[in-house]
Amino acid sequence: MTKRVLITAGAGGIGRAMAHAFDEQGAKVWVVDIDTTALKTCPDHWQTNCLDVTDETAVSTLFAELQDQWGSLDTLCSNAGVAGPGAPVDEISIEEWRACVSVSLEGTFLFAKHAAPLMKAQGSGAIIITSSTAGIFGFGNRSPYVAAKWGVIGLMKTLAIELGPFNIRANAICPGPVEGERMTFVAEREAQVKGKTAEQILDEYASGSSMKKLVKGEDIAHMAVFLASDSAALVSGQVIAVDGHTENPEPRY
Repeated sequence: MTKRVLITAGAGGIGRAMAHAFDEQGAKVWVVDIDTTALKTCPDHWQTNCLDVTDETAVSTLFAELQDQWGSLDTLCSNAGVAGPGAPVDEISIEEWRACVSVSLEGTFLFAKHAAPLMKAQGSGAIIITSSTAGIFGFGNRSPYVAAKWGVIGLMKTLAIELGPFNIRANAICPGPVEGERMTFVAEREAQVKGKTAEQILDEYASGSSMKKLVKGEDIAHMAVFLASDSAALVSGQVIAVDGHTENPEPRY
């Protein structure tokens, strides 16, 4: 049977790589993203929706549309997140905190909430959550981001417990620093603070892993495809780092 895959923040970065990887496997792909410009560049045969993952009314409407068109859902890739502020905890406003935590944590909750009934009804499914190595080690001056990424891991483990009896699996992928525009932006911001170049900062990121290289979006996508496959039929409740083995517990994503 052709798998039906829904990906949040799927129009760019890691999400876009996931969408292409599932597409190459012959899956039906449905991408949601808040970036209308990026959505317009998606292949015509993908389903797309412009959507704020924290808007439950919009999420509910999306799932009603998905059920009408697809009947059900096999794989949810909950990938949406934002970097949040880079500052000490005492300099972060509650508005900045909420803006960051809400997208990653509440967005993941809402999509899991609405995906679960469809997956329960068919007696199968896979939920794959994008966390971060920051969700394993912590990361100074990024408290909202870290809290959100730790939070989704706790949510994932609870989903695995609750949904396991229905043959639904839940896992979290923790990327290390991932090549791309977002990581370049983070490096540029850090370079200004440290008086270095962005290239120097990116080299430092790469040197923090034993394999001395940055992660590619495709590396995360390949893991997602595996976790959604029958080959991972008994893999659930797991936190899987794709980071080239981080030696320095100061992850950036």
